[in-house]
Amino acid sequence: MVSVAHAAEAAPAAGGFGAFIPLILIFVIFYFLLIRPQQKKAKEHQQFLSALKIGDEVITSGGIQGTVTGLSDNVVTVEIADKVRVKVARPYIMGAVSQDLGMAKPAGG
Repeated sequence: MVSVAHAAEAAPAAGGFGAFIPLILIFVIFYFLLIRPQQKKAKEHQQFLSALKIGDEVITSGGIQGTVTGLSDNVVTVEIADKVRVKVARPYIMGAVSQDLGMAKPAGG
């Protein structure tokens, strides 16, 4: 009588490099459709934040629009009304406010 264990040992091992090809293709697709555009957008946003200057009109991620009145390494002071200023962490500045519609132009695209 032949046991199941002997039969399993006799079966050829499927795989090798060919088993990894679908996994590699999935990674390549994810890279070009998801990872690369997100990295590009993050880089553009970082460049926008480093180029901020006093007088720029910006919008925060919370939707508050205002004019930059002060800058430091980590904090941006934004004037949202006459003599009303708020301090916002730099990463929460979403983008510049376009002049035509008052809507935000996203820093990343």
